[in-house]
Amino acid sequence: MKHFFAKIVFVIITTSFLISCSTVKRVPEDEFLLEANEIFVDSVKNSDIKLKNQLYQTENARLPLLRTPLRLHIYNLAKENPDSSYQNWLQNKPNREQKMINFLSKKQVDRLGVGYTGFNNWLKSTGEPPVIVDSTKAKRSEKRLESYYWNNGWFNVEADYKIIQEKNQKATVAYYIEPHKPYFIDSLNTKIESTVADSIYRVHLKESKIISGNQYRTLDLEAERERISSLYRNSGLYHFEKEFIKFDADTVNTDKKVNLNLLISNRRITEQDITKKIPFQIHNISKVNVFTDYSYANRNKTPNDSVFYKGYNIYSYDKRKYTRKAITNSVLIAPGEVFRDRDKTRTYNQISNLRTFKYPNIRYEVDPNDPEGTDLIASVLLTPRKKYSANADFDVSTSNIQAFGLGFGGSFLIRNVFKGAEIFEVSASGNIGSSRDRDDSEDAFFDITEIGLDLKLSFPKIIFPLDISSIIPKYMSPTTNLIVGLSSQQNVGLDKQNVSGIFNYSWKPSTKLLNDLDLINVQYVRNLNTANYFNIYSNSYSLLNDIATDVLDSDSALLNPDSGNLIIPEGANAFIQRSLGENPDADLTSDDIDEIDDINERKERLTQDNLIFTSNYTYTKNNRENIYDEDFSIFKFRVELAGNVLSTISNLAGLKQNSNERFELFGVEFSQYVKTEIDYIKHWDLGQKSVIAVRAFGGIAIPYGNANNIPFARSFFGGGPNDNRAWNPYDLGPGSSGSKNEFNEANMKIALSAEYRYNILGSLNGAFFIDAGNIWNVLDNVEEENAVFSGWGDLQELAVGTGIGFRYDFDFFVIRFDLGFKTFNPANDEDQRWFKGYNFSKAVPNIQINYPF
Repeated sequence: MKHFFAKIVFVIITTSFLISCSTVKRVPEDEFLLEANEIFVDSVKNSDIKLKNQLYQTENARLPLLRTPLRLHIYNLAKENPDSSYQNWLQNKPNREQKMINFLSKKQVDRLGVGYTGFNNWLKSTGEPPVIVDSTKAKRSEKRLESYYWNNGWFNVEADYKIIQEKNQKATVAYYIEPHKPYFIDSLNTKIESTVADSIYRVHLKESKIISGNQYRTLDLEAERERISSLYRNSGLYHFEKEFIKFDADTVNTDKKVNLNLLISNRRITEQDITKKIPFQIHNISKVNVFTDYSYANRNKTPNDSVFYKGYNIYSYDKRKYTRKAITNSVLIAPGEVFRDRDKTRTYNQISNLRTFKYPNIRYEVDPNDPEGTDLIASVLLTPRKKYSANADFDVSTSNIQAFGLGFGGSFLIRNVFKGAEIFEVSASGNIGSSRDRDDSEDAFFDITEIGLDLKLSFPKIIFPLDISSIIPKYMSPTTNLIVGLSSQQNVGLDKQNVSGIFNYSWKPSTKLLNDLDLINVQYVRNLNTANYFNIYSNSYSLLNDIATDVLDSDSALLNPDSGNLIIPEGANAFIQRSLGENPDADLTSDDIDEIDDINERKERLTQDNLIFTSNYTYTKNNRENIYDEDFSIFKFRVELAGNVLSTISNLAGLKQNSNERFELFGVEFSQYVKTEIDYIKHWDLGQKSVIAVRAFGGIAIPYGNANNIPFARSFFGGGPNDNRAWNPYDLGPGSSGSKNEFNEANMKIALSAEYRYNILGSLNGAFFIDAGNIWNVLDNVEEENAVFSGWGDLQELAVGTGIGFRYDFDFFVIRFDLGFKTFNPANDEDQRWFKGYNFSKAVPNIQINYPF
């Protein structure tokens, strides 16, 4: 954190100074600093990033907008020979060195020199040396541009380059490309020597990546090689490799047409100095041997325990600790099936998902008992993880609720609980703190407590009365999770107690797809301190108190005689009841009564206990290959149904409704609603550590039946470090109402965000962002016009925030600082909405771990 803010300050202070500094300070005489690369295609300047990426030499990195090469300037600040520079400075004036020794010490003077040298070395390593124009690299770039066009079908491409010298030892390298007419694929002929391989190819011919009439692309040929290789490796051809596939092209006198020939020769093997060709054959799995407790120390030992189950040989060096079904469900390589690479990959994934074994070792060998040599024996070597594992964490925090807090947590994991590779996890968390409202006269310093306990039991299969393996086969890594959670708060808000239970299924049809189904998701929220409502929601109290003090006599029993304000909670509650009753105070206007009604509805909703019985389904498609992939998309869809089961049971059981014409269960009106969410994230990698990232989110929850609103725990809110960063969490919306409550939430939300991320220097990155969105009430019991979404015209209430950000990358996590400015605020008057919050005094800082999306 210290280095993070230090670098930000360093960048801000030095940027304005460095802009005016010379960039050619370290450029040798008769050499030129590369100012820019320019590419012209048919005499037209082209900025295609794909063409830029072909160049072997790029100019020094520049900051966006300012277009200054910051890292080059930092490099130029460093002395070339800091050791001698320091010594020269010491000796520059008579007696300077001796005076410094007398004032400090000889050791301290020497250490100053070491520090001076270290600082200059830091400048060099943090900065970037000048990029000197290199004609050799320019020539290589020219050839690479030619190759790029050639590989995309322009076989007659011509390229050239020119170094354009400018003033002050700077130069631009211009590349000139004339592609001419491209070539198109006319025909594809095949010569596959193996009869078996040829027949497999022809069955799947329609899947070919090479299509007649398409422009020639070398990448299409490579994709076809990958397709054929994968096809054969998953059709039993155990010995097949991609190197057996060759293409040649005929373009002589074809009028810009390409006639392709696909050549696949038989496998060559050498035995006793004799080389011969062997046709490819289909190989079958004759045996599958699974070793459940393999280790390097056991490699030469004979297993002590063995069992045969559904064609699998299961071996153990010690007593077997896993059920036969648990083992065979985890191995997707089946006896009697043809050899398939994907079965091996799926077995790797399935066993890794179990979290019971280390990464497995899978081997194949030709069955020595098969005279034809087409049978294979598969051996799966499993090394168990430790049965028990635990971890703990501790943190110190502060917030708007507590002045000081200590947090602690931990988890304990047990593997293979019932010998079926099940995992049982117990996790606990807690927090003790000192509240900001604490009276110093109180004995206990820590007057806030929060505790939570979660229990999770995972089964590596779908637990269901019927066999659904044909719908969710075992290669999809099916999992059943049973989760129970308990939490309690004291001196926090309304002092909630929360009990939840989840019966969940999850499965992965592929590495990019994930399905999550909560068949049962139950949550019970109990508020223990509802009398504290108006102390917590002070904005509601202020609105109510302003009305009350205007209409009540100063000696009213509802007012505190010392302060003249409504007594909490008795006076506030009594005033609400009287104002909404048959005999309200005569001085109350209709607007006052509407305001009191809104305050009361919100109070009742936030103080009532909640019973939420839902089923929900989430579909996720994630194209990201790994954490370093910055060109990907993520799509998530979620739908949730609440209360339908309880409503059906209540009707069938003939339960009576309460005075609100709603059913109760255990004295609580259960929630009933339908909720859906769509979330889409897309990243574009621009190269040179620059990324454009966008996010679009939409969600709506509609109450019906036994409810006319959405529970606070399932509603939407706006603002915060991962939402619209120009507003604090819960401060945005609903609509244009002006966020008059402390915790503003609603049942409809739209959120849109875009970021341009770029590298500043080293691990310090920057960003420009724009966020837009809002929340609204729709089809619920909120009637305030400014808070309700009544038509497409209300989209003009989308709040817009823009800002800048700094991020420091620690590899395993990112510290993020964003500064958001209210660019369009729908809560202001129409002529005051744009840019009225665009100054640093009104900016909203956000400090968070990792990126917002």
